[in-house]
Amino acid sequence: MQKNEQYDFSGWATKNNLKCSDGRIIMRDAFKQNDGLNVPLVWNHEHNDPLNVLGHAMLENRDEGVYAYCYLNDTESGKAARTLIEHGDVCSLSIYANQLKQNGPNVLHGSIREVSLVLAGANPGAYIDTIIAHSDNDEEECIITTGEDIKLAHADKPDNETDNEETIGDVFNTLTEKQKKVVYAMIGIALGEKDDTDDNNNKEEKTMKHNVFDEDTRPEDTISHSDMQATFADVRRYGSLRDSALAHGIEHIDYLFPDAETMESKPLFINNNTDWVQKVMNGVHHTPFSRIKSVFADISEDDARAKGYIAGNYKKEEVFSLLKRTTTPTTVYKKQKFDRDDLIDITDFEAAGWIKTEMRMKLDEELAIAYLIGDGRLSSSDDKINEQNIRPIVGDEDLFNIKAHVAVSNSATDDDKAKAFIRTVIKARKNYKGSGNPQLFTTEDMLTNMLLLEDNTGRALYDDVSKLATKLRVKEIVTVPPLEGRTNSSGNAILGILVNLADYNVGADKGGSVNMFDDFDIDYNAQKYLIETRCSGALTKPYSAITFDLTVSG
Repeated sequence: MQKNEQYDFSGWATKNNLKCSDGRIIMRDAFKQNDGLNVPLVWNHEHNDPLNVLGHAMLENRDEGVYAYCYLNDTESGKAARTLIEHGDVCSLSIYANQLKQNGPNVLHGSIREVSLVLAGANPGAYIDTIIAHSDNDEEECIITTGEDIKLAHADKPDNETDNEETIGDVFNTLTEKQKKVVYAMIGIALGEKDDTDDNNNKEEKTMKHNVFDEDTRPEDTISHSDMQATFADVRRYGSLRDSALAHGIEHIDYLFPDAETMESKPLFINNNTDWVQKVMNGVHHTPFSRIKSVFADISEDDARAKGYIAGNYKKEEVFSLLKRTTTPTTVYKKQKFDRDDLIDITDFEAAGWIKTEMRMKLDEELAIAYLIGDGRLSSSDDKINEQNIRPIVGDEDLFNIKAHVAVSNSATDDDKAKAFIRTVIKARKNYKGSGNPQLFTTEDMLTNMLLLEDNTGRALYDDVSKLATKLRVKEIVTVPPLEGRTNSSGNAILGILVNLADYNVGADKGGSVNMFDDFDIDYNAQKYLIETRCSGALTKPYSAITFDLTVSG
């Protein structure tokens, strides 16, 4: 290789077998194809301005690495670079390479596109070791080396990308002045900068700004442009910008990330499946009065039958009994409160409306549970919903609710229980005297077990829920999570409820329907909310429901 001895300085562009701060290790002859090649000599890998081109570098592939003989142009930027080098202000070299082929962290092949003067490089062996002063005798003026652990940015780019890819500085320069001020402010906050006020307390703000890309004014914990390029180059290898930054020893990189944003305008409620609640609330019958009296004449006995008459015989009177019951209302409520300061501080959504939605959801759910199976609280609990006012279908009197038992043995499998349940529902259906076609409320486990039933060939007996509903002679099957684990007064697990909710009446006097109240407690700075209803609830038609429980025999 022939070189012009009038080069301005020389040094190692990169050295082999040294681990760079970006984790890469340049292997021997990785850039062999660049031997003898002239590449641009650039300031700090800035490719967006021709004034940043300082000259060119001739590359020489050696056993130890790639050596560069550098020539500075007779331009203002070239002269400035020469002065910095001569004074020892800049003593690091960095390469910009692409078309990299790697085996793990080992770089086996690549193409050097330019060599840059940088304030800090990634390869600890890349530095300027010789300066040539162009005097009459061409003698060396001095030798500059560095023992510091310096860093270099390698540009890891796909083969199909060109050298014209935008740098971080390029992107930053596309921002408007207003946008740049926002970035300055964000970085200032991230770095702990504070506004000063003068001693005269005139409260005049004095803002200190600096460009994160201006390396000569950066604080200790900021990163150089070269480091930044190395970090972004490794994003694909580490999987994320955060992990790549940590590998490079860059602290507080998350300060540059945008704030996390919520997917919804307000928090979503985490709750059990409540689809069944609306089916119950929409299915029950409503009346504008709450005191319900049910009166029935039992004409099912033989004494009430019409009789044949034989001339001369005594005509017997018809005999039947009258049955009645009265259901009166009770109050069901839910309370909530907020500290008023918290309400004011929540600005992302309207908190009062949000909490009122939650209160109505939970009130409806509690009422639906009370209608079907009771609230489950002990009789001694102050919070229990009185079952003489809102009568749960499960446990209601035999006149209204028929009890059917699903009998299985101790050794019964899930399939055995499912088959027994289906058989019991079908047989008990003849006793149902309610309105129209009823619904079957059951547990998710029981529905699953029924759908998993197979014939002797392994084929599903019921392809879908609608076919199973047809088999059971019900309008639809509704799963109710609160039924899981619930037992009746005999301690038997409740498996299902067959009922048409049109036969269950919910009554509320004028003013007793669902109402929302709110009040402010001055003493405790608390905003309080109350939602309540005053109503009664009960089955009003005899034999209008059938409940199924599990009885296990030895």
